[in-house]
Amino acid sequence: MRIITGRSKGIRLNTLSGNDTRPTSERSKEAVFSALQFEIEGREVLDLFAGSGQLGLEAASRGASRAVLADSSRESYKIISENTQKSRLTDVCEVLCEDFESYLKKRAGREKYDIVFLDPPYATDFIDRAVSLLFDGELLKPTSLIVCESDREDVLSGANLSRLTRIKGMKHGIAHISIFKLNEVEK
Repeated sequence: MRIITGRSKGIRLNTLSGNDTRPTSERSKEAVFSALQFEIEGREVLDLFAGSGQLGLEAASRGASRAVLADSSRESYKIISENTQKSRLTDVCEVLCEDFESYLKKRAGREKYDIVFLDPPYATDFIDRAVSLLFDGELLKPTSLIVCESDREDVLSGANLSRLTRIKGMKHGIAHISIFKLNEVEK
């Protein structure tokens, strides 16, 4: 796993050993960042469920003004911290060991993000819950994009379905990746 382009291009990232985390594949990451290529520079990024930090670090390497990389696992926190140092992106990255719900509730009304990456463990409702907290906490801008990776295409339910529009969907292996934008009503 490496950073594809930008100021840290080619840096190989450390990953967690074992099967507890499932890093986004190189092919999926390339597809996501190809779709986002003109949306990143100067933007504020949130990478929840960061794992090794590769999505947030890729965004930081490509010119994001700030990237917050959060994961509840101490092992992930350690790997993300190492990768942030290794890729020389400490000036724009904030690395946190914190549960997604706790993080989003603490930041409610205090921060807003342009791009949010949600790649939680599969077979959970974490994406839907995180999106609800992003809206409830007013953590999104009118032009925000939410990038979700899951083992299924239908990751949103209820009110979240009416708040967002899928602008891009792709499937790589068992991974379903969706990019959502806010509907006009939510702006």
